[in-house]
Amino acid sequence: MKKLRPTHRWNVTPAEARAIQETLRARVRTRGRPGKIRRVAGVDVGFDEGGKVTRAAVAVLDFRSLQPIETAVALRSTTFPYVPGLLSFREIPALVDALARLQSPPDLILCDGQGYAHPRRFGLACHLGVITGIPTVGVAKKRLIGTHGKVPTARGRWTPLRDADEIIGAVLRTRKGVKPIYVSVGHKVCLDTAVDLVMHCVTRYRLPETTRAAHRLASG
Repeated sequence: MKKLRPTHRWNVTPAEARAIQETLRARVRTRGRPGKIRRVAGVDVGFDEGGKVTRAAVAVLDFRSLQPIETAVALRSTTFPYVPGLLSFREIPALVDALARLQSPPDLILCDGQGYAHPRRFGLACHLGVITGIPTVGVAKKRLIGTHGKVPTARGRWTPLRDADEIIGAVLRTRKGVKPIYVSVGHKVCLDTAVDLVMHCVTRYRLPETTRAAHRLASG
């Protein structure tokens, strides 16, 4: 996969980062369904040397069988501080490096983090989707913003995550008896489709296989 040309600078202040999010969110497409999906990727990020080095991992699976096809890891000096709501500026530069090491781009990326369910409607999944052009979905273990009602107990059922009157994501029960996860649109995927795609990648664990594979790589 070719290295992407940067859409903007990454070495910015938090205030500049928020302004970039406000500008780029207009490019997010919250409708649609990817075409034929053969390669689905999970991405995750860990940190080495006390946070000084970002370790980005991409795990590509066959969409039908969920068997591993290809992996890539990239290390990069961490240049942006930890600021809630601005994790994409801390993590995406290394993720772009890792994606560039793949032989072929994935058809879909499931991100370990928020997408549209974000204060500025531009979480990591939206940001990565906009700069790569690849359909993305945010799959988060915890809620960043929003409120929701009781989540049905059956596998695959969900309840809307709302911010005021707007539905910003889905609180999804991937397994009976386990905590739900938070799914939101990243780019080029509608919410109903995002939920379906995540459930396709879930087997007997709470998290999709893409996330689990990428996390193993990012953890070293």
